[in-house]
Amino acid sequence: MRILLMKTSSLGDVIHNLPVVSDIKRHFPDATVDWCVEESFADIPRLHPGVNQVIPVALRRWKKKLFQGSTWGEIKAFKAALHATNYDLIIDTQGLTKSALLTRLAQGTVAGYDAQSIREPFASRFYQHRHAIAKTAHAVVRNRQLAAAALGYTDETPPDYGLSAPSTAADWLPASPYIVMLSATSRDDKLWPESHWIELGQALRQRGLHSIFVGGNPIERERATRLASAVPDALCAPPLKLPALASLLAGAQAVVGVDTGLTHLAVALNTPTVALYTATDPGLTGVFGTGFHLNLGGKGQIPASSEVLSALQPALA
Repeated sequence: MRILLMKTSSLGDVIHNLPVVSDIKRHFPDATVDWCVEESFADIPRLHPGVNQVIPVALRRWKKKLFQGSTWGEIKAFKAALHATNYDLIIDTQGLTKSALLTRLAQGTVAGYDAQSIREPFASRFYQHRHAIAKTAHAVVRNRQLAAAALGYTDETPPDYGLSAPSTAADWLPASPYIVMLSATSRDDKLWPESHWIELGQALRQRGLHSIFVGGNPIERERATRLASAVPDALCAPPLKLPALASLLAGAQAVVGVDTGLTHLAVALNTPTVALYTATDPGLTGVFGTGFHLNLGGKGQIPASSEVLSALQPALA
């Protein structure tokens, strides 16, 4: 059996789809599972040993360079890659019009959510098989239930993200235990106050723990550098690609992060994690896994640094 998963973005959504691969391989050990995903997140499904082929798509980049000849060459190559395999089933767990349209470029029967189960009901018109999945369920649960309905099995086991972080030696890391601080997110209203990060980092240092602040783009790195300079013996991580970030998170004593995909990655790697929410409700898309993890805050709520420190105690014991 050959199956194609369509979950293209964003980072947190891609991570939430990983248990689907584990479920499919548990029920169909001989199944071949491919995955179509945005190029910037392609390293995540590659970390799952159950994924056979990752087919990158670059919709975000192509939209910005639509009038360049090289873009159309890339689109042609992508369509050929997607069309090269006859799939027994294509499962669109993204549930958006753009992902539904991408399924039409592949060969195989398409399964997805019914019109009442997704944010963009028009997408369901492109599916041959439509399934009703509760909109109130967590994203991980929705993905798993859709795949189970499409393939005809039931699975109530705890979510298995199946990740295997690469082992890399980083000579810049401290020899003693460290906490990764994920202070960057896509929206300013999701940020946790810098004074709170500093208070938390100082309290953790008193307990013998180093803080590692992470930032991606220049603005995020500037913030991470500023925070690290205000916390004794803290470090700002160098620019890292997703596999190296996975290794950093996997090796941490714990992770504290705002509403961002890397916080979900920490939970998927079974690293003790405290997630901070200030502008969104974590009920449907908060961190979700089997190891120690906790969602703090919510829409219009800002957790205090003392509250976060208290929440971390089980991971620091």
